[in-house]
Amino acid sequence: MASMILLTKLDSLQRCLARVASKTPPSVEVLKQDLDIQDIITLNLERSVQVCVDIAAHVVAEFNTPAPATMAESFDRLRDLGVISGETALRMKNAVGFRNVSIHEYQKIDWLIVYRIITEHLGDFKDFARQVLSWSNGVHEE
Repeated sequence: MASMILLTKLDSLQRCLARVASKTPPSVEVLKQDLDIQDIITLNLERSVQVCVDIAAHVVAEFNTPAPATMAESFDRLRDLGVISGETALRMKNAVGFRNVSIHEYQKIDWLIVYRIITEHLGDFKDFARQVLSWSNGVHEE
C-alpha cells in the first residue's frame, strides 16, 4: 500500500490538475487575453511539477540513494529505478523546463505552448501518478 505521504502528494496533484482543467479556456486567444486564467493555470502547473518532484524525492529516498542534483534528474532516477517509464521521465523533465521558464522568465511564456500543455499533456502528470502508485502498491504489498 502507498504511504500516507505519497497519497497526500498524489491527492494534491489531482487537485492542481482538476483546477487547470476547470479553467482551460476554449482557445489560446482567450488564454492570451485573460490574466486571471493565465495566473490560475500557470500557478497550478507549477505546483503540479513541484508535487511530482516532491514525489520523486520521496520515492528515491526509499532506495537510500543520494538525492538527485536537479529536479529533472529526479525523473531520470525514477526511470533508472524502474518506477516510471523512459517516456514518462522525458515528459516530466519537459514539465520541469516549463516550470523553470514560468517561474524565472514569466514575461517570456509562450501561451500557445501553455495551451498545448493544458489541452494535450495533462495526461503526462496522470501517467506519472499512475506509474508511481502502481510501483508503490507493488513494493509495499506483502
